[in-house]
Amino acid sequence: MKVDLSVIILSYNTKGLTRKCLKSVLSSELKGFRMEVIVCDNASSDDSAEMVVDEFPTVKIIKNQNNRGFAAGNNPGIRAAKGRYILLLNSDTEVAKKSLFSMISFMDSNPGAGAATCKLVLTDGSLDSACHRGFPTPWVAFTYISKLEKLFPKSKLFGGYHQWYKDLNTVHEIDCISGAFFMVRKKVVNEVGYLDEEYFLYGEDLDWAYRIRSPGWKILFNPKVKVLHKKKQSGRAHTDKERKIKSELYFHLNNRLFYRKNLAKKYGPVTTFFVNAFYVFRISILKTFGI
Repeated sequence: MKVDLSVIILSYNTKGLTRKCLKSVLSSELKGFRMEVIVCDNASSDDSAEMVVDEFPTVKIIKNQNNRGFAAGNNPGIRAAKGRYILLLNSDTEVAKKSLFSMISFMDSNPGAGAATCKLVLTDGSLDSACHRGFPTPWVAFTYISKLEKLFPKSKLFGGYHQWYKDLNTVHEIDCISGAFFMVRKKVVNEVGYLDEEYFLYGEDLDWAYRIRSPGWKILFNPKVKVLHKKKQSGRAHTDKERKIKSELYFHLNNRLFYRKNLAKKYGPVTTFFVNAFYVFRISILKTFGI
């Protein structure tokens, strides 16, 4: 059977959120397109996998033996996917009935797009800024960390990370999109490879986007489609301080890894020395003081 879209949802102790996400996905109006849904469970302890088996018999479940993180957790689903398009979808999202149909049609209409995302909207109605990013080059990272981007959000010079100077109401090209809603062509995955499993949490979507764009594929932002992202349920914004610090460490470690893998050769040893010094300092502060 021809499959147009493979939806892959990574689950780790988000039973209630995963249930709502699956209900929204399976209620989608596809108008002739065919879809398969795959849940990759990272050894959840809240019976998430059992819930999927019991309540959603048409969904394929892949039970990872341990918490493998985002990249290694999703890759078994990507390998098993049969669709022309693959969608990585966070368990804390909910899609409207026509969202998936619209995104498949959008990709079909843009053959030069290797990947695309929609407008991810948070529960307060604001845009999830992670779905609209530039690559964190040394200058872009500096303007973001120093808050220059916050002071001059519409400036192309200082706003290179979130790129608010672009028209967020029209379709346009973007450097990087969020792993929370990352639609990619299967043939592009075959060309550039799977998610890099050296990343455990954070940075893997940056790395994948970089590898997709490197051979000339476009990555598009489509604001005509909106998807709810109930962010801040976990990770860097979690209310549990220990979990928050651990997530913050992963964030900095993997941003440093992204720089080493993709940018260090381009920027040379002097810039790389200062980049590494910053990350060593930031990580030591986190480990010592938790701030």
